[in-house]
Amino acid sequence: MITVVIASFRYGHLAAHCIESLLSQTIRPEKILFVDDGGLDCGHLPDLYPDIEYILRHENLGVVDNFQNILSQIDTEYVLFIGADNWLRSDAIELLSNASTDIVTYDIVVTGELKEEILDRVPGETVPYQGDLYWDRQEQHHGSMMYRTAFGQKIGYKKRYKDGIHPQEDWNLWDRMLEQGASVTSIKEGLLFYRRHRENFLKYSHETSRARDLEKSHAQEESLENVILGSA
Repeated sequence: MITVVIASFRYGHLAAHCIESLLSQTIRPEKILFVDDGGLDCGHLPDLYPDIEYILRHENLGVVDNFQNILSQIDTEYVLFIGADNWLRSDAIELLSNASTDIVTYDIVVTGELKEEILDRVPGETVPYQGDLYWDRQEQHHGSMMYRTAFGQKIGYKKRYKDGIHPQEDWNLWDRMLEQGASVTSIKEGLLFYRRHRENFLKYSHETSRARDLEKSHAQEESLENVILGSA
């Protein structure tokens, strides 16, 4: 009994990939709920995928209020939130369905145009994997962990940091659930494909400069390659 909540804000151009990854699971979740938090770019999806549920907000609530509102409506035993720009491996729900603990974590495959940014963000925590990067999250928090709904509802989504940039609302869940004795298991498989792309940076002004630096670096590399090829 798992509900997967697909959370979107300006990811309408990527969301179909995420939805397809859930509809093509070896075992489908009990419910798939798609929530657009005021991005206003997902109106085309109900016609394409009428078999899932939708909440298309006209105004942005912000991550914490949006997630808290959705969590309060979940009635399945477990819930898992996933960003609409990411996707799950095709057997993820089947493996997660065997869970009996309060929290289930699993490993992450970091992919996408700007995947190498993760090397600066969490230095030394990833290893090369089939052209992408493998991030071991055994018994560690991440934003798409699966947790027992009633336990999560008791704790709630709240801001852990007050910088106004990265609320990291799911850290509050993780920390408080552990404090209250939550049981945790980990699946030693890369079940989540975490896409790093330009929109990740554009949402947060403090990361925009990093994206520009990456683009500048790529442009310089291409220019150098052209010089070398031209002189060859």
